[in-house]
Amino acid sequence: MFTRAVIAFLALPGVVAFLVPGTWVWLARLPLHWPAGMILVVLGTTSLLWCVRDFYVAGKGTLAPWAPPQELVVVGLYRHSRNPMYVAVALILLGWAAAFLSYGLFVYALAVMAAFHLRVVFGEEPWLARTHGSAWQQYTRRVRRWL
Repeated sequence: MFTRAVIAFLALPGVVAFLVPGTWVWLARLPLHWPAGMILVVLGTTSLLWCVRDFYVAGKGTLAPWAPPQELVVVGLYRHSRNPMYVAVALILLGWAAAFLSYGLFVYALAVMAAFHLRVVFGEEPWLARTHGSAWQQYTRRVRRWL
């Protein structure tokens, strides 16, 4: 399962949060305008790794749709947001945009965030409700979708 967790991390948030913006910065030869923006990237990355760990340890699964957690994860950052991984990726993307003062990366971040919202509302939440029943309903009453 550990190998699947690593592959899922590299294939999903690895591509969206690091490969795409990193390639964008490199191809456009964008200079680092506001180094403090990288603090958001580090904070988001730390949060993302924490959530991936919680999925693996507490949920007995990965962040990948093909190997989801077997247990409802309600520990760690999941006590404050039902979707802290998506929040973490958004923070990373906004950090890239801020650090390189890139309007294009900012628009990319907004598009990804909109896609996350649609995926959560129309895909993940109905699946979680079917899979975890009353535990999911109780969790949604205690914890907000985003922040």
